[in-house]
Amino acid sequence: MHKWNERSRPLRLERRFEFPTYELTRDFLDRLGELSEKRKRFPDISFGKTYVNLTLQPESEEKDATLSEDDMKFASEIDGLTKN
Repeated sequence: MHKWNERSRPLRLERRFEFPTYELTRDFLDRLGELSEKRKRFPDISFGKTYVNLTLQPESEEKDATLSEDDMKFASEIDGLTKN
């Protein structure tokens, strides 16, 4: 989790993933899509040929929401996608 940056206003986690090739970027995005469908959690995504930027908002949509253990677990599962 050390590569995720916690931001406020609005509260969120952000991370940039970089890849040496377009094919590896696409592979990561495909696996991220599968994980997101399975978890029913959908991060904000921007990407280019060899990078992916992700933003995770707290799962709770309440005004005073905080990042939960489940939010951190989802971020960790995303990290695991780069190790396959």
